[in-house]
This record gives sequence, C-alpha cells and structure tokens, in this order.
Amino acid sequence: MNHSPRIRTVLGCTLLVAALGAGVTACGSSGHPLSAKPYDAASQITFSGPVGAKKADPDKPLEVTAQGDEGRITDVTATDAMGRYVAGELTADGRRWHSTAPLAAEAHYTVHVSTEDEDGAPGRKVLTFDTGKAGKEKALKVTFGPEGGKYGVGQPITAQLNKPVKDKKARAVVERALKVDSQPSAGGGSWYWVDSKELHYRPKDYWPAHATITARSNLEGIKVADRLWGGKSKPLTITTGDKLVAVTDAGSHWMTVYRNGEEINSIPVTTGKPGYETRNGVKVVLGQEYSVRMTSASIGSSDFYDKEVYYATRVTWSGEYVHAAPWSEGSQGYENTSHGCTGMSTGNAAWFFDTFRRGDLVKVINSYGEDMDPFGNGFGDWNVDWKKWREGSALSDSSKPDPVQKARLSPEV
Repeated sequence: MNHSPRIRTVLGCTLLVAALGAGVTACGSSGHPLSAKPYDAASQITFSGPVGAKKADPDKPLEVTAQGDEGRITDVTATDAMGRYVAGELTADGRRWHSTAPLAAEAHYTVHVSTEDEDGAPGRKVLTFDTGKAGKEKALKVTFGPEGGKYGVGQPITAQLNKPVKDKKARAVVERALKVDSQPSAGGGSWYWVDSKELHYRPKDYWPAHATITARSNLEGIKVADRLWGGKSKPLTITTGDKLVAVTDAGSHWMTVYRNGEEINSIPVTTGKPGYETRNGVKVVLGQEYSVRMTSASIGSSDFYDKEVYYATRVTWSGEYVHAAPWSEGSQGYENTSHGCTGMSTGNAAWFFDTFRRGDLVKVINSYGEDMDPFGNGFGDWNVDWKKWREGSALSDSSKPDPVQKARLSPEV
C-alpha cells in the first residue's frame, strides 16, 4: 500500500522550501506529502493485554504489535485522565511496544500509536479503554505529617504508610507518587526511608522562610506490589515563619539566637553535667508545655530529683527541653549542672517560649554528650549528611523517574 511518496522525497522538498524562501511553492499545498493527514493504522497494529474487556484488568501489561511486514511502530504514548504517563519500551525493529509500569486501577486511558508503512507514510491510531477495580487487595494509604499549620523552617515532612513496603522497586513506585512542592522553591529535596512504613522528606538546606509547602500522593489506583495498590490520601499544606535558630555552646555556657541570620539575643545557660551531657547536634522543636514535672525516674537516674519546671520547650521525645531553671541561675553562663536539659532564667525561658514554635531549630555544640539520633527521638534529620540522606531514597540510583519511552525510532532516510 502506497499512500504518499517515500520520506526522502518529503525531506528533499522541505530542504528546497527552506533554501528558496517562503514565497516558493515548489511543493503545492494540494500535493505536499506533509500536508496529508496520517492514514488510519488500525490494520497495521494489534493491542493485547487489558484492552478489549468491558473493564480491563489493570494487572496485565499493555502491548502494541505491528502486523505483517509492511510497517512498523514509531511511537506509543499512553496516559490516564490525570495526565500520568505509562512507561514503556519499543523494540529496535519497531515491531512491538509494551508497558513497563503498572496500569492504574479504575482509570481511563488514551493510547496514541504512530506508525509508518514500507514507503515511510505516517499512520495514526488512537484507542481508549477503562481499567477495573484492583480486586480485594488492601489499599496502601499515606498519612502526611505534621498537621497543617505554621512551623519553623526545620520541620520535615513525614509520610506514614498503613502497610509495610520493603522491596526497593515497590518503594520506588511509592516515592515517585509522593510529591512535595515549596513556594518559594527550596531547591529540591528527597525522601528518606526511616523504615518500611515511614518516610521523611527534607531539602538539602532548611525550608525558605515564609514558604508554603504542599505534599500530596498520586498513588491512588497504582499497583505498588502484588496484592497492594495505592489508595486515597489526604494532601497536606503547611507554612513556615521566620528562620529561627538557637545555637547553644555547652563549652561557653551561652545560647545565641538568630532570626533570619541576624543575632537577636544572647542568653546564659547551663547544660548537662558530667554523666548527663546534653546531646550535640541539630534538634527540631517538637512542642511546648507551660509546666512539666521532671523526675529522676523518667530517665532512670540514680541521682534523685523531682521538679516542676516552667516554660518548657521540648526538643526530644526522651525528655530534653529548653526550660526555666531558677535554681541554677548562679551556674548559668559558668558551668553545666543539669541532667541534660538546657536551663536558663525564668525571664529568658519565657522569652524563648514565646519566640519559638514547632519546627524551629536548636543546635548544641561543644558538648561531651552523644550526637543527636537522626530518627526515633525527635527530628534529628538535619544531622544526616546530604549525600547519605539521598542514599536513603529508593531512587538513589536514578534520581529522575523513568522516561515514558526508553527507545524511539526515527524514519529512515
């Protein structure tokens, strides 16, 4: 079947028009091969997999095959109603294309297939189909954290899964579907798998001040693993305020507070005494309590104490606070006498309590204590080197998603 002159004739005419100028009409509009619409390629290709059923099985791959020896496939693009592309591979000879990523359940798909015949004439076929339900498999749901609201620039985004995901390929499917955006931009970021059910997201540096950060999941209907499909998840929006960082120097017994890079206060403090040294590293404010009862039993200490403390700003789940310690004012600025917390006068603690919020940053330096745990005792995420943080991603081998096509053919000339 010969629908138009060979493609090399088309290219020659195109070059001629470009060389002679717009006024030249060596190839008239009525006979120009490029002006003809692509012919219907229905007779040249066949579909297999989920296509053909009233509601297609999303668990089966989509395949497009060229029939006979007179033509080949040059391009296939498959998208669902949300605009999500289906990754696929086209063989080098153009005889077969097949999907390499799972189809979504309960989705509407449009497939565009481009072909050419033995003479190089272009063909086109468009197909639509719907996929059915995923069956009785339990849905993988994502709960983003923290709750919506205003936070400091150190607040990581968390994603809690209702079912464990252990396989790296399945984790990659999950990660690609979890989207985090920041306005203004944070310059990119990455997820880190804390365990099989929890992920944390952060940029290389802190979030921008006065930013709006959104997190959402595109997992719904996507196959993650055998008998596991993505379910509906509620998106999250948080905002950030000023960049507030308190740097506590346990060696000099002073805390310096910065707002957006400028020093706004300097406070004498006392930190953990020998045997109870305060942890070094960056900690994220977890919450604030006007009064907290602290006892030696809470940390398993043989050094008995039982105190009611005020203006307590929590930085670890195990009980490390920045708080008022009027009983140690004589030591503040001179020596470390606490059981691991950072103590200051009541007036300074009240100021700190009123100034800081969840997500703000407290950094301890020059302590003889251990380093802050990255996970499990608060948010120590910022103590993980960026390169190592990226290695905690299931996409660490390839930070970009798979392309829609791994191979595309060009017409021969």
